Amino acid sequence: METKRQEKIARLIQKEMGLLFQKELSHFGGGGMVTVTKAKISSDLSVARIYVSLLEVEDTAAVIQELNDNNRDIRFAFGKKIKTQLRIVPHIKFFEDDSLDYYENIERLLNE
Repeated sequence: METKRQEKIARLIQKEMGLLFQKELSHFGGGGMVTVTKAKISSDLSVARIYVSLLEVEDTAAVIQELNDNNRDIRFAFGKKIKTQLRIVPHIKFFEDDSLDYYENIERLLNE
């Protein structure tokens, strides 16, 4: 169960990271579009798990690996954005959000 503070910080991370990928980090994503769908923060606020949806990307695993390999640069750019809102910038880990595929599969099964 997340606390109110964790929920607020997760929403802040999701919003700011989404804006960052739209404007400054658009070169990541292998030519596709990176959308931040969800963010979760650990209870001590030190680690952020960011779930991204990748559109028009052939190899999603390679893009996730690229994001995790460059998380130092991404975290630095993110820290510049939120320096007045958070005291400590959390460590970032990227994961693929496959919930859309899951929903499509369930809908397909229900239609059969």
